[in-house]
Amino acid sequence: MIVSPTPLLSRYAECMMWLARYMERMENLARLLEVTETFVRNAEGQTAWDSILAINSDEAVFEQIYNNAQHGEIVPFYVTETRNPGSLVSLAQAVRDNARAVRPLVSIELWTQLNVFSRNILNLKNEDMSAHNLAELCTRVRQDCQAHFGIAEGTLYRDQAWLFYRLGKALERSDQITRLIDIRYHMLLPRAEVPGSEIDMTQWTSVLRSAAAYHAFRRLRPVTLTPANIVGFLLKNDGFPRSLSINLRQIDETLTHLAAHENLRQLCAPLLECVAELRASLLDQTAEEIIIRGLHDYMDWIQGQLRHLQNAIAATFWPVAIYQESPSESVVRQEQS
Repeated sequence: MIVSPTPLLSRYAECMMWLARYMERMENLARLLEVTETFVRNAEGQTAWDSILAINSDEAVFEQIYNNAQHGEIVPFYVTETRNPGSLVSLAQAVRDNARAVRPLVSIELWTQLNVFSRNILNLKNEDMSAHNLAELCTRVRQDCQAHFGIAEGTLYRDQAWLFYRLGKALERSDQITRLIDIRYHMLLPRAEVPGSEIDMTQWTSVLRSAAAYHAFRRLRPVTLTPANIVGFLLKNDGFPRSLSINLRQIDETLTHLAAHENLRQLCAPLLECVAELRASLLDQTAEEIIIRGLHDYMDWIQGQLRHLQNAIAATFWPVAIYQESPSESVVRQEQS
């Protein structure tokens, strides 16, 4: 049962949500780097690092930072580049700042783990991301992020702070899975190939691995591997923890718990309507219908709705005018990508 002895300060709600989002983003990025290095190749047989830029919509930032950009610079761009707000180092700093801002709300175990984890990332050097060390680095980051979520699950008090943490995690997973599906379908398949070819299936397998879904999918469908099955699994399956369906349901449940607090009931109603529309659209069509009608258009619409929901949550719970910025100017107003 969720209890809340006192209303949660707006700045705490914001920082708890972004703490979860940034940790989930780091785990996703580490997995994406590792899978891309191992499995994803372009038409020339080279590692398709540029697909990561597309998934994160970072092409413009990359070109701005690196003149005459080369693909070899994409890995440092996502690991140690402090000018990239989406690099592991930048995200670790954001995690550290948010954790410091909500220090009164987190357990000693969680604070200690976050402190050690962020310090290790901030101390990364160029040699730590060489081809020989990148996979080991990514594995360590993933495991540390998973350890964080386990400690949070076992030690965070179930009040409004927990609800906003849970909300951030589900929002980030929804965002990442739709980005991954959209970019893979339109960019990773070589132009000369057709959907369903051997190369196409190899690429789709990399999508499953990028979402940590390969073994779960194979348990459900040990033989059949088609784009429609994979899209359906990642979007609509209610047993896989990173599917769009299960995370929209968690967002709905979390907002419903928040709405149970009398002072938040009216505030949550428009947010719940937005989530209900997303869930209904997903339920009303099969994966095959989504692909036929236009997978990219549908993913683009989902992305737009998720951005609208994030902005609506911010405007509802932490509009800048209702409190003096701090701590850390609410972590210098979260980078809301």
